[in-house]
Amino acid sequence: MHKRTFKTASVATIILSTMVLASCASADAGSGEGQGGGDAGGTLIVYTNSNGDGRGEWVTAQAKEAGLDIEIVGLGGADLANRIVAEKNNPVGDVVFGLNNMFFETLKDEEAVTAYEPAWAAEVDQESGDPEDGAFWPLVEQAIVTVYDTNKVPAADAPTEVADLWKDAAYDGRYEVNTALGQATPQLVLAGLLAPYLDEDGDLGVSDKGWKQVEDYYAHGSPAEEGTDLYARMARGDVDFGVLPSSGITARDAEYGTVTGVISPADGVPYVTEQIAVIAGTPREAAAEEFIDWFGSAETQGAFAAEFASYPVNEKARGQALPEVVELIESLPKQDIDFALTRENIGAWVEKTELEYLP
Repeated sequence: MHKRTFKTASVATIILSTMVLASCASADAGSGEGQGGGDAGGTLIVYTNSNGDGRGEWVTAQAKEAGLDIEIVGLGGADLANRIVAEKNNPVGDVVFGLNNMFFETLKDEEAVTAYEPAWAAEVDQESGDPEDGAFWPLVEQAIVTVYDTNKVPAADAPTEVADLWKDAAYDGRYEVNTALGQATPQLVLAGLLAPYLDEDGDLGVSDKGWKQVEDYYAHGSPAEEGTDLYARMARGDVDFGVLPSSGITARDAEYGTVTGVISPADGVPYVTEQIAVIAGTPREAAAEEFIDWFGSAETQGAFAAEFASYPVNEKARGQALPEVVELIESLPKQDIDFALTRENIGAWVEKTELEYLP
């Protein structure tokens, strides 16, 4: 077990961009509804849960330079997956990226995405996506980490295990908990909390000790403030610790002047792999495939990695990733999470947590 310090100099503007889905229901989207002809014109509607920190604006601008007319529509991971399933008989979106394997497996089971082999297929490890059917393909790997500012909490004084935050009274109320369980990251945090305590005889397949971890985690934390960044709260002294996808560290260190430390527990941290796929039934299937070929290419993923501190699955793009990002990702152990079982149970786990444990 060890603690990592992470410092970067890349600057990215923190922008939380959520676009109103109703704006997508244009005449273009309505032509050939649900038919999937593949040759309809009009703006390509790109669904994603990975449009924050300026990503959506960057992708839109870069796509335009490449001759692709797109509109980014952003939602939280679970909410976005549910919307795509709800729309599958009359799709509004054309392509989706950013959701993790767990959500994409659901979309695949619901026949809400359709298989396509990208031009860059040989440049990625298909085992990270959907090796059986090729319904979705991997883009970016992320670690879900508990962070702190070493300017305020020296690395030597930080806990070595995440569970210390709710077990040690010294940290009571000093760590942020995200209660928006319709989002992907908070769901992964919940899955990580429960992973060591799976018990087929327990409530919803989890032992009493596991549910006690969930109860204590939320009871002793400080609920996230909607519209307020974790690092803003750390800067003003409200909290000292919180959870963040690893690619978000760079921009925040640049904006807030922090030097981020990462808690690396002995049993590892949750990892996710963001995927991309064509939405089934889109009348712009050919344009969706063109977007996938462009966005997942080594050139685009390399530029994206350099701009947003991501860790690309595309091996040719990885050379453009920031060295400190590569070092961090390749040093953090992966927590053993049964994602197949998690996918089957996450809805019930979320419901129980919302009803019984959220403040």
